[in-house]
Parts: sequence; C-alpha cells; structure tokens
Amino acid sequence: MSEFGYFLSSEELSAPRTVQVGQAAEQAGFDRVWVSDHYHPWQSSQGESPFVWTVLGALAATTNLRLTTAVTCPTFRLHPAIVAQATATVASLAPGRFTFGVGSGEALNEHILGDAWPPVSVRHERLQEALELIRQLWTGETVTHEGRHFTAHNAKIWSRPEESPPIYISGFGPKATRLAAQVGDGWITTRPDIEGLKTYRRDGGMGGTQAGLKICWAPTEEEAADTAHRLWGHEGGGGQLSQDVPTWKGYEALGARTSPEETARAVACGPDPKRAAEAITPYVEAGFDEVYISQIGPDQEGGIHFLADEVLPLLR
Repeated sequence: MSEFGYFLSSEELSAPRTVQVGQAAEQAGFDRVWVSDHYHPWQSSQGESPFVWTVLGALAATTNLRLTTAVTCPTFRLHPAIVAQATATVASLAPGRFTFGVGSGEALNEHILGDAWPPVSVRHERLQEALELIRQLWTGETVTHEGRHFTAHNAKIWSRPEESPPIYISGFGPKATRLAAQVGDGWITTRPDIEGLKTYRRDGGMGGTQAGLKICWAPTEEEAADTAHRLWGHEGGGGQLSQDVPTWKGYEALGARTSPEETARAVACGPDPKRAAEAITPYVEAGFDEVYISQIGPDQEGGIHFLADEVLPLLR
C-alpha cells in the first residue's frame, strides 16, 4: 500500500510560507513532503521560487518530516561539489529523513549562467558523472576529479551525516528510467506510469518509487478550475517541451492556449473527495511506494485538510 505525502510547490510559496505549510501538513498527519527545486517559477502568476537548500534547513529544524527534493538538477546552475556539501548538510540536520531527488534539469532553471542547453543524452551523461562525484565527496575523502564535464581539486566535505542519503532519479522516458535503475537508489515520476515502473524493475531497479500529482480544492469546482488554470494552465504541454522552454513567458503562452475547463479535465478540481481520490488511485494501483499530492493555490491549509480528512480515508 502506498504511503502518502504532501507536495510543497516552491513556485507558489515563499520560503516562510513553504515552512509554514510543511508544518501544517505535519500537524494534519502527513509525515513526508516533496519540495520542488527551481530558480524560476513556471509562470509569473505563481510568483515565487526560494532557494531550496535554505528552506530544507528550516524544515529539517522545525519538523520531523521526511524530506525529498523533487527534483534537483546538480549539473548546471550549481556545481556537483557544491550540491554535495548542501545535501550532506541537510542530511545531517534531518538524519534518516532526507532523500536526494535529482533530474537532468529544465532549461527554465538551468540556462541562467549562459551554458548551452544540450540534448537529453548529454544531460544524462552529465547527471551520471555528477552523481559519481557527489557520492565520492560524501565519503569524506579528499577528491580531485578531472572528468568530461566537471572538475574538482582537493575538495573534501567535512560536515557529513553518519549515513549518506539515498539518491532517487527522476525519469519520464525509458532512457531516464533505465538510468535510475542503473545508478540510482530509487525512481521518481509525476505520472501513474505502469510501463515506466516495469522498465525500472526490469532493468534492475530495486529501490523505492515515488510519484506526485496536483489537485485544486476550493468551495466550488468553478473556483478551483479558475485557480488551477491561472497558476498551472501550461501543464498540458508536458514531455520534452517542459524541459526545453527557457522562460516563464513561454509557459504562459502555452497556458493561454488552454481554458479552465480543459485544466479541470486534467486536474481534480473542486470539493468532491471522490473526484480527488479517483485522480490519486491510478498511482496507488500502479504500485508506487510513495505518492505526493500538491494543493494548487493560496489556500494550502484548506487543501491539506481536504486531503487528510476526506480524500485519503477513501484510499486507505
């Protein structure tokens, strides 16, 4: 049976609000959260994007939640040697409660330093090398690395947890999913992807699996649909498109091509707990170990209590 967690969307929430909502989720009975890692929001209407490592430190210090980055790209805007230090610090603040979720990145966040945006094959190659370097640094050794994509000279992580955190790799296609099976400790996705789960297991993936989705609770379906469309109207693009558009303006243009009614067909909107449960059920039936659910919009507490009190009991 799947465990359920709450998904903290840092594109919508300021740093103080992210911590506050995480605390509210814990009080409502959730014991784990996803926290997204972005430099930019997807749309300007979302309006936020705090530095995830500061937020994770605050959550680690003020809650007992299990924490997962969903997901960090450790290969462009931050050098993997810096990410190794950041993750070791969070893991020491939240011993046994931190999972390092990683992916090959989106141009939206990773283009900011002027690096070329390479094809998927190169991004996967960079990710694999970065994880090798991060794991080596987690040992506490003094590391000199001269790789194809990254260089580190006499680097040593001094503040480390007793046990290194697991690394879960995000995968939305067979190549990324196979990479998760081969070099990751688990697999992350945002679809109820039965075939992907089979691929992960078939290619040797023995670790845990996590998946996430969004709902939008509001007193009426119409209000929820308007909120979901205003903040996440671009979601229908998906796939490779979601990795290659370089600015929020591009996603806003995608959202402008859809309507609240179309968004409501893709996202469970409104006060009906059965509708929300039906949206979550495919993830449970697919066999994911953990399922994380995000409430779209400013009424985070309303969404949390809707999930905890009305929706999840239908699934348990």
